[in-house]
Amino acid sequence: MKKIAHEAPLSMFTRVQEVTDYDYALVHLFEENEEYWNKFVRAKEMGREIILDNSIFELGTAFDSGKYADWIQKLKPTWYIIPDVLEDAEATVKNAKDWVLPNWSKSIGVVQGKSYEEIKWCYQEIAPLVDKVAISFDYHFFIDGEINGPLPTKYHHYMYGRDALLHRLLADGVIDENKPHHLLGCGLPQEFDSYQDLPWIESIDTSNPIVAALKGMRYDGLKGLQDKPSQKLFTLLDYQPSSYELQLALYNIECFRAICNG
Repeated sequence: MKKIAHEAPLSMFTRVQEVTDYDYALVHLFEENEEYWNKFVRAKEMGREIILDNSIFELGTAFDSGKYADWIQKLKPTWYIIPDVLEDAEATVKNAKDWVLPNWSKSIGVVQGKSYEEIKWCYQEIAPLVDKVAISFDYHFFIDGEINGPLPTKYHHYMYGRDALLHRLLADGVIDENKPHHLLGCGLPQEFDSYQDLPWIESIDTSNPIVAALKGMRYDGLKGLQDKPSQKLFTLLDYQPSSYELQLALYNIECFRAICNG
């Protein structure tokens, strides 16, 4: 059973909590929005599992390491993602080796690289250092066709690319099946149907069902979507959804869970 979290606007936060397995926090928003911070203080009090992200997807570079460590110590989340460097395997490995933090929270290391071989090397270096390994959805080499051929949209490349990457790493004996793994984001939601028989994939986070609903996009049941809204959820933090949009988001979430876990 995969654990699933969906980032959501503040007005929907509690309702989305009711239908998800844990909460996923973006550290840069702690500084910007007190209400957002308080949501996670409350989640911690409730005993909710929390993953704290270094906000690299949103900012382009990881949040300041010193401030990040301070927020980790303040919140004490279940998990935190070690600062990584987008598609830079060497810098990401160096960060993982240099990062030192007391063990009240468990560490997640993101695998980075510009090719399959770099990803493989980064994985082999990082996996022994961390409590959980994370794999992104949008490596550029998926688009370049190293793993798959021509496809309708870049989101199809991301979907089939990560699927192929994970199964290739598994076939090559790289994956540590005794260590939990996390999947960061998604291209298209139907990707996750491919992982129902991979128990080492423990957790998933994506705002896809929410953002799709806020853009009027309805999942086609287990077939998911054929395109993806490009807007990032954190830019919709203060969005006030209509009743219809909320119900559509809940429907999309139900479909997403069925895709992931059958």
